[in-house]
Amino acid sequence: MTPRVERRAVPPMIGDWPAQIHPVLRRVYAARGIASPADVDHKLAALLSPHALGGIDRACELLETAIGDDARIVVVGDFDCDGATGTAVAVRGLRLLGARHVDYAVPNRMRHGYGLSPAIVAEMLSRKPDVLITVDNGVAAHAGVAAAKAHGMRVIVTDHHLPGSTLPDADAIVNPNLDGDPFPSKALAGVGVMFYLLLALRARLRDRDDRRHLAEPDLSCLLDLVALGTVADLVPLDRNNRILVEAGLRRIRAGRACAGIVALLACGKRDPSRVVASDLGFAVGPRINAAGRLEDMTLGIECLLTDDANRAVELAQTLSSINAERRELQDGMTAQAQAEVEKWISARGADALPYGVVLFDPDWHHGVVGLVASKVKETLHRPVIACAPADPRTGELKASGRSIPGFHLRDALVEVDARHPGLIARFGGHAMAAGLSLNLADLATFGAAFDAVARSRLQPEMLDAVLLTDGELDASDFTLDLAQLLRYAGPWGQIFPEPVFEGEFAVESWKVVGERHLKLKLRHPGIANALDAIAFNNYAGEAPPARLHAAFQLDVNEWNGRQSLQLLIRHLEVA
Repeated sequence: MTPRVERRAVPPMIGDWPAQIHPVLRRVYAARGIASPADVDHKLAALLSPHALGGIDRACELLETAIGDDARIVVVGDFDCDGATGTAVAVRGLRLLGARHVDYAVPNRMRHGYGLSPAIVAEMLSRKPDVLITVDNGVAAHAGVAAAKAHGMRVIVTDHHLPGSTLPDADAIVNPNLDGDPFPSKALAGVGVMFYLLLALRARLRDRDDRRHLAEPDLSCLLDLVALGTVADLVPLDRNNRILVEAGLRRIRAGRACAGIVALLACGKRDPSRVVASDLGFAVGPRINAAGRLEDMTLGIECLLTDDANRAVELAQTLSSINAERRELQDGMTAQAQAEVEKWISARGADALPYGVVLFDPDWHHGVVGLVASKVKETLHRPVIACAPADPRTGELKASGRSIPGFHLRDALVEVDARHPGLIARFGGHAMAAGLSLNLADLATFGAAFDAVARSRLQPEMLDAVLLTDGELDASDFTLDLAQLLRYAGPWGQIFPEPVFEGEFAVESWKVVGERHLKLKLRHPGIANALDAIAFNNYAGEAPPARLHAAFQLDVNEWNGRQSLQLLIRHLEVA
């Protein structure tokens, strides 16, 4: 779907901005709600206090007792990058704080299903854990918590997912998204919640008489992992999350990242000294996620836990191979999904497309359906849920959905569940992404129900894709210096997107590279030399227009050790 290009509104700025702050950057900040310089002060001292999190005092009390009793602690993670980094943070952090017997377990998609399930509890019994701590899961694990407590374990849930109508009977629950929780930021990722628990536990242990003479553990060594999980989970980068991410990025740039992140960046051909949030999101996160989608997330967690550089390289290379397999599988499934959509449009017309699209293929892999839903959502600009068989013998389907602005996906599933009790076996998630299970026999009923809820919540104009820009640039702004400045002025991410500008250009020359990418030389009024530009996946067999209107980012191109300005084209059309 061709997006409609609109300019962001730029409200007036408040406060005294230093004169050296570039006016383009001031404009970009204002358009993202930055009212004063304090809003982009990313010092760790400005982090929200961990003591504002509900349930954290009780969780710290339990962990203090466990450490004092030399108890066996098992961390139960999730099979995505947020869960993997959160697990690594928990294991590393608890060991730093004095826990001697810390292990972890992570569910396998096929054997255990999601989160703290009775199946994974049963598998852990041989380890005889005294305390279980969930990371990035557990707020809906009623049966799993009950199974663990039946075997005498104490259970601490740390999670950030939205809760259901009832909570599991855990000994403590730390989740900023519980109803009435006073923590000001609801955007913490699972790894962020775990990091906050460690901060609060360190403060509690600091006050113990028998520990006051000890050097305090430096938990900032975990911030590279916190940054990775926060970026990879696509949570909103509010100010608190930007502080966490920027601190982690600074640590990586300074050469103090864990061996696994260094090795994964190398596999992605990223320079650690120049790393930005998008490098974590596009080069590192997918490699970790691939393990949970196709294999076993243990590989990803071990890569993040090892301090042996050679071992980290081996694991990172294995993860890269799995990720290549994932990419090939995803491309094939996405092509099938797009072909199915085209067939529907050809038969019924585009106006007959559901507002809420549900797709299924019996040969799809359920570990990749979320990525397929994301790609189709980008094409259609409407909420999409993709389904695949979980167990052909039982007819159970695993599904994953992605949404568009203005349509809260998890709330929509709550409404489907209320209208059709029992239709969805399990579900959970956020505004923009959710997962669920249902039966193959109920797929058509679910598809109709989901579309009905989407039609009741979406106005037709909300189905129009919009690309927001930060307006035009003066000729003097097309510089490598400004591109460098904007690159590091974030961290950029969800709700705090990278700057995108627009303008008209004459095409001096063009060529196709890599079959699908357009490499262009563009002329701009007032600039003597032609500008290098690239438009990825934009060649469809036709020459670009002689004059074009483009939405673009100022990008830094590196080649043979030299840096130059390049326009990264996000959208182009006839001028």
